[in-house]
Amino acid sequence: MRAIIMKELKLIRKDKRSFIFLLLMPAIFIVMFGTIANSGSGDSSSISLHVIDQEQSAASKAFVKQMGGIMDVKADAPDSLNDQIGKIKKGQLSAVLVIPQGFEAGMKQGKQTEIQLYQDPSAQMQLAPINAILNAISGQYRDQKLQSTLMAMGQTKEQAAAALASPIAVKPVATTSDHFNYLDLVVPGMTVMFVFFIMITMTRRFFDEKKTGLLSRIRSTNIKPMDYLIGMWIPFLLTIIAQCAVLFAFGHFLYHLKLGDLSALAFIVLGLAIAGSGMGLGLSFIVPGESAAMVITQIISTGGAFVGGLWTPSYMMPQIVQNIGHFTPQFWAQRSLTDIISHGAHIGDVLLPFAVLVLFGLAGITVAFFRLPGFLRSAAN
Repeated sequence: MRAIIMKELKLIRKDKRSFIFLLLMPAIFIVMFGTIANSGSGDSSSISLHVIDQEQSAASKAFVKQMGGIMDVKADAPDSLNDQIGKIKKGQLSAVLVIPQGFEAGMKQGKQTEIQLYQDPSAQMQLAPINAILNAISGQYRDQKLQSTLMAMGQTKEQAAAALASPIAVKPVATTSDHFNYLDLVVPGMTVMFVFFIMITMTRRFFDEKKTGLLSRIRSTNIKPMDYLIGMWIPFLLTIIAQCAVLFAFGHFLYHLKLGDLSALAFIVLGLAIAGSGMGLGLSFIVPGESAAMVITQIISTGGAFVGGLWTPSYMMPQIVQNIGHFTPQFWAQRSLTDIISHGAHIGDVLLPFAVLVLFGLAGITVAFFRLPGFLRSAAN
């Protein structure tokens, strides 16, 4: 068995195609999605709005300054309204805010002052936070106006503030880790997805041994079928563990990903390695050839990635997709890894996902065990 293990480890190390599928491609995907996440992350300053101040008064400038403290305000020339409206119609801008003449006079007279928000109706996702911010600023101006009115009626500033205070206060309570970001989903997601590409390498190795006649020679020796099976399985198990270690280290050092409890992380990586290599072992003995193995691996890897929540968080998908996802190893691996990285989970918190992953692996190993004698006889023929 030891000779078989060492042989397979040397062959895996020399296999450039395996390196591309197991390390290079997931690293590229992590960089792609990580770059997108970094460019899109941050605070509210990532929300931008073009503003045309046609009045240029002290009041209008103060209003623009107040917005600038909450989001990224891009000031445009007072006479550029037609150009900006043209950009909205072409889909080049989502919205433009216009502060018209008479803004300051209306404020001083206590009249309702109208500003125009020209917007693209099809860009509701970008417009929603902008409208929320503008409504919040409008509420602040309304409260200031009411406070001035109450003080003019003889109330003190404190009394006016108490009268305007809301009887309900909403206190935000964080229920996730302080460091959570999109990369907490990307790195484990891409790692889990490409783990299952090991099945292509495994099936190719078994069919190569059949073609070269090595299986026929093994069948004529005293090597027990189970020894051969375990000897072929362990190198791929170790390969997946090494793959996960490299990719998580890549995410940690390149994007400062916090890995959480390393013992829990290693525990789930072991379960994932058992699932991926075990399923690959079973697949190797039931497919008719390498082409079929590649197609089935693509279905398992990409299909499982979709329904298992590797690309989009599971809770954001339709309920039927969520239910299907529970029957995939990708779902359990991703959920447990996210719990460890983002929510501070420990080994005791991920025992169920580990057990499910091991069951997937044992199912594949069981299939391989019962199919191995027939596979060896076909090699002899």
